[in-house]
Amino acid sequence: MLNGEKSLQKPLRWGMIGGGRTGQVGYKHRTGALRDHTAYRLVCGAFDIDYERGMDFGLNLGVARERLYPDYKTLIAEEAKREDGVEVVTIATPNFTHYEITKACLEAGLHVICEKPLFFTIAECEEIAALADRKGLIVGVTYGFTGHPLVHQMAAMVKKGMLGEIRIVDLQYTHGFNAGDDSNASEAQRWRTNAQTSGPTFVLGDIGTHIHYLSEIVLPHLRITKLLCDRQSFIKTRAPLEDNAYVLSHYDNGAVGRLWVSSVNAGSMASQRYRFVGSKASVEWTDTQPNELIYEIQGQPPQILHHGMPYLEEESLRYERMGALHTEGLGDSWANIYLWIAQAIDAKNRDDEAFLKTHHYPGIEAGTEGVRWLEHCVRSADNGGVWVPYS
Repeated sequence: MLNGEKSLQKPLRWGMIGGGRTGQVGYKHRTGALRDHTAYRLVCGAFDIDYERGMDFGLNLGVARERLYPDYKTLIAEEAKREDGVEVVTIATPNFTHYEITKACLEAGLHVICEKPLFFTIAECEEIAALADRKGLIVGVTYGFTGHPLVHQMAAMVKKGMLGEIRIVDLQYTHGFNAGDDSNASEAQRWRTNAQTSGPTFVLGDIGTHIHYLSEIVLPHLRITKLLCDRQSFIKTRAPLEDNAYVLSHYDNGAVGRLWVSSVNAGSMASQRYRFVGSKASVEWTDTQPNELIYEIQGQPPQILHHGMPYLEEESLRYERMGALHTEGLGDSWANIYLWIAQAIDAKNRDDEAFLKTHHYPGIEAGTEGVRWLEHCVRSADNGGVWVPYS
């Protein structure tokens, strides 16, 4: 169980690029990084493309005025002059900037934590992975939902054969917050529906990569062999970007998968749902009830497993924070993600490759796989919703 004690000798000096007052994700990053006050210390930022607004925001966060910068290039240059300069930066900016900012930070010797989807192409991912390797640096990716303890309970149950052979993977991440047009959309929403700033996808990249990655955590032994993607732009001004999509998958063990992702599921607050069906039993989990896992063994009454209880697997209990009598939520999940990345950075700084070989965190490989999945989805959809081999 996690209780906030330090796992690093001293907190990492941390900065943010983006994630300011008008962003949708900045607070989630700060909640995750600063939850325990032992892994990170926020020392600088270039929070906003509007410098005055970013300055005002940063001051309200308690960052020193002289360490609030108008852009990421100035942040890198000025922090490099300081003995106490920043060590790791979070990139919480629109998708089209991820590659250039990540590259610049790595070249300056900084570890990076980046929003997803990581980049636009596999080629960019491979280039950045090689650069990070040469520099001896970590690139973390914020798949923020996989820090929930019961996600790792599902993974442990699959690994130990409690479900039998996996047959069906049923995934859903939907909401209705974009069911109307974009005439009154916020700044943070407008760039997501613009192909120049969002990239080749909208909901597939914005929320679909979350559920794809979570399925990889639960089913690390399975590989997709082919997929079919059918995507729609119900709000026509968003075309060619989709606001709804279906993805069918075949896996190398014979299992099949179905994924529905949508931001036009009008009235829905259901968010995410995961169901993994095996030959013996099934498990089902949703982020709207993150403290309960439904376990259904064929021929027996359904069981509800509750987080933090001693009957759970150690893989789940080690990431527990609140205890069984108290609810855990998204902030706890983000805190776990940020802690895992901090531990990876600390190990890399100490050249502890043995630790890194067994340590779980969403890194450059996870980000690359997300981009690979998106490329295959786009290829399938743009060719009329056909099956494409997955490689």
